[in-house]
Parts: sequence; structure tokens; C-alpha cells
Amino acid sequence: MNTPPAKHSHFEDLQGILTGALVVAIGLTFIKQAGLLTGGAVGLTFLIHYATGANFGLTLFLVNLPFYWLAVKRMGMEFTLKTLATVCLVALLAETLPLVLNITHIDPFFAGITGGLLMGVGMLILFRHRASLGGFNVLVLYLQERFHWSAGKLQMGLDVAILLAGTLLVPPLVLAASVLGAVLLNFALAVNHKPGRYMAF
Repeated sequence: MNTPPAKHSHFEDLQGILTGALVVAIGLTFIKQAGLLTGGAVGLTFLIHYATGANFGLTLFLVNLPFYWLAVKRMGMEFTLKTLATVCLVALLAETLPLVLNITHIDPFFAGITGGLLMGVGMLILFRHRASLGGFNVLVLYLQERFHWSAGKLQMGLDVAILLAGTLLVPPLVLAASVLGAVLLNFALAVNHKPGRYMAF
């Protein structure tokens, strides 16, 4: 007889969200410092940031606003509030981490590999505490729970569209490093986040 998974406590959720947001923000810092792109709502934020010079953290918050309605409607208020808190925290860390993490040089391929994997690990932590980075994360998690589609594969498809749009903004070498990072991020999700594998809800 299978025992239902234990629900995370509030303290476990708090440390999970704080840890996941920090890991994601460090990965973002690597990617940002190298001038790379990534996928999803974060990638869309990078496109706007590079094209207009808009504040990255504020843009990330604004890009996510339309997705909260879907989060409330389909994923519940608890998930939505956790996601809102996560996005706010990542946006804040993305702006403040450079004050304590001064990167004067970083190879774009190292930034893509390390940044992509760190973001993937951070997102896994967030997913397992019923939170996300908002945006496309909300959409792919909803589709996974509703239709049992792979969150990693769905995210990869959306990421490809964002990266294709980036061909107008970044040189080919930078785009190649960006694609590598996005592939590794989604590989980490596809391998480690599958329906039924870890359901501590």
C-alpha cells in the first residue's frame, strides 16, 4: 500500500523558496554578466532589457503579471502567492547580487553552462515547494498537472521561440552559448521533474 507523500511544512516551504530563488538569481547573474539570453519569461525580460535598457528586476515583475490570473484560476491561491513571492525575490536579488558578487570576466560558454544548470536546479527546488518563476513556468506546470505533459519539454519549446527572437540582438557566439545554457536548464527539468516522481504537495 502506497503512503501519500507528506505535505511540506510552512518552514520547509519558506527555506525552499528562499534557497531556490537564490540559486536561480546566481544563475541569472552569470547569464546577465556574460550578456547571454535564456528562455521563458526570464528570457523575454532579457530581450526587453537588452533592447530598451529597462530595469531588469522591474521588467521581470511586470512581464509576469498577466500569468497570475491563470495561476489563481488553475493552480490555486497558495501556489500563486508562493510564485508572486518568488518572482519578487528573484527580481530583487537580480538587482542586488552584483553588489556582493562582482564578476569582472566570465567566459560566455561557462556562463551558459553554469547559469543554465543553476537556474534548472533552482527551479526544481521551487517546483517541489509548489512555487515557480511565474510566466511560462505557470503555463507548463498547469499543462503537466492537467495533461501529464513533460514540463521540461514544454518549457524547451517556448524557450526556442524566445531564443530565435534573440538572433536580432546578440552575436552568433553569444547566441550559441545562450542556447547551450537553455538546453541544459531544460534537460535538468526534463530528467528530474516528472509526474509522479516527486509529489510532496
